[in-house]
Amino acid sequence: MNINSTVLTSKRFITLGALLAMVATILGAFAAHVLKTRFSDLQMDVFKTGVFYQMIHSLALLFDGMLLVQFNNRFIQISGWLFLAGIFFFSGSLYLLSLCTVKAVGLATPIGGLFFIFGWFLLAIGIHKA
Repeated sequence: MNINSTVLTSKRFITLGALLAMVATILGAFAAHVLKTRFSDLQMDVFKTGVFYQMIHSLALLFDGMLLVQFNNRFIQISGWLFLAGIFFFSGSLYLLSLCTVKAVGLATPIGGLFFIFGWFLLAIGIHKA
């Protein structure tokens, strides 16, 4: 891979990871202070699960960006994109499920989960091959 594009992708991952972690923090605070009086226990659990997985994978995206600069590996780069897609599909669908009654949105949740799983798998391969 071209080192300039690797550095650019790395910066994107680190920046997006930081911003998505910030958003997860805001959403967690919003849930704790505003939604707890408006949501059922089930809705809160679903929303909090989205926040938890968003935070974990935002940090994974930060980590991925740092590793990408060090190892310049295609597997590590793809894992970052999978973490990002997983956040939007998995956590995003959980937020929507807790906020609205459209259950069809729940079909995106397992797809997001698979993105997370494959992301971790490719990250492990990328580190091993480095």
